[in-house]
Amino acid sequence: MKDRWVLVAVAGALSFVAMLDMNIVNVALADIAEGLHVPAATAQWAALGYQLPVVALLLPVGRWLDGAATRPALLAATVGFALCSALAALSPWAAWLIAARIGQGACGAVLFVLMPVLAIRAVRPEARARAMSVPATLGPLGAVTGPAMGGLLLDHLGWRWVFLVKIPFCLLALIVAWQAMPKDGALRVPDRRALADALAVAGGVAALLLALTLGSEKPTWFLVAAAAVPPLWWWLRGPGGLPVTGVLRAAGLFRAHAAVLALAAGFAAMHYVVALHLQRDDGVSATVTGLTVLAFPLGMGLAGPLGGRLADRYGLRRMAVTGACLTAAGLLLLIPLGDGWSPSDVAWRLALAGVGMGLNGGPTQALVMGAAPAERTATVGSTVQVARSLGFTLGPALATVAWALAGSADGARAGLALAAVAACLAVPLLSLPGRRDGAVPERSTDTVST
Repeated sequence: MKDRWVLVAVAGALSFVAMLDMNIVNVALADIAEGLHVPAATAQWAALGYQLPVVALLLPVGRWLDGAATRPALLAATVGFALCSALAALSPWAAWLIAARIGQGACGAVLFVLMPVLAIRAVRPEARARAMSVPATLGPLGAVTGPAMGGLLLDHLGWRWVFLVKIPFCLLALIVAWQAMPKDGALRVPDRRALADALAVAGGVAALLLALTLGSEKPTWFLVAAAAVPPLWWWLRGPGGLPVTGVLRAAGLFRAHAAVLALAAGFAAMHYVVALHLQRDDGVSATVTGLTVLAFPLGMGLAGPLGGRLADRYGLRRMAVTGACLTAAGLLLLIPLGDGWSPSDVAWRLALAGVGMGLNGGPTQALVMGAAPAERTATVGSTVQVARSLGFTLGPALATVAWALAGSADGARAGLALAAVAACLAVPLLSLPGRRDGAVPERSTDTVST
């Protein structure tokens, strides 16, 4: 098999763009509200309208893509993503914008599932960690650079450009994918049962995300989480959910998914606490805060390619655990800073944690995808994305609760302690052996145990 690194580059570019959209719009919400003459609460749905369908549709999309042709699915999702971005930029009123963002989120869910599948199928098994490190690094980089890029566009070009900026990336990826991807059949339309499963999962996950996202501001929103239980329980006990839990159990992947969730929650909680504390409590300017926080993605971006190369040589699990240890160390070192934070003291600790995330991302993704049966790679890819997305949502919500319980004096330290504990949990989850409930042919240089 000949390695097709150009497809790995496509996976990385689309991962960056899809994750960029998770945060780039947040900085423009006030301008959107003013420009469309709507309340701030309505403008917030320009962000939620994308985020909710992305996460809510991941699992049903993964099940659907296991039996669908990859090339037409990727091309259709990329075209839909770019088209909905253009429609969002042209919005004359709020309902138009929200509808466009919902459509963009649905296409984004397909891209999130396909990116690891595309990367792992493009190379030989001995190069998988290097390939997986590309989307695993560029995706989170898109998330953390979104606010900075959005701020620049907002200051110089206006809020509509936060939607337009992604279109050139999509067009370039579309041209490369059209030429480089082999034809593998026509796109299969989901059947009635798949649509029912999608509605159940989407409804349950959307209720859970709304509770976590809005509950930190109004605790009554946490009650909405109860509405997520019936549809998700029905799906898990039915023909849609049983194959998903079955493949995770057989491949021994529950522990790895928990590690992905823990690291994502730790990172998101840290990012929330550091930015809030520097600006609100220490009086640091927004520019200096942004530059300080960028130390994390800088370390991650530098270490990501190295982590994949080292993992292919020395073993996936070894590098995944090493990266988790460094991330946990960087977050633990933030706790003793006390009240007098200086940007330089924070920055090198964030850089250390970022290096750890860079070393961990590709190897962990390769471990998970490599342990999946060939006919279930899209399903496993979707479950990893769900775990990561829930971690990104759960981290700030838990940090807010920890801050409130500890009080204003010790709130920042409590939030950072929570972030560090979450990162520390990932180390034993990735390293300790466990019982495998089934035998799946190993398709990597290492495996993950439950």
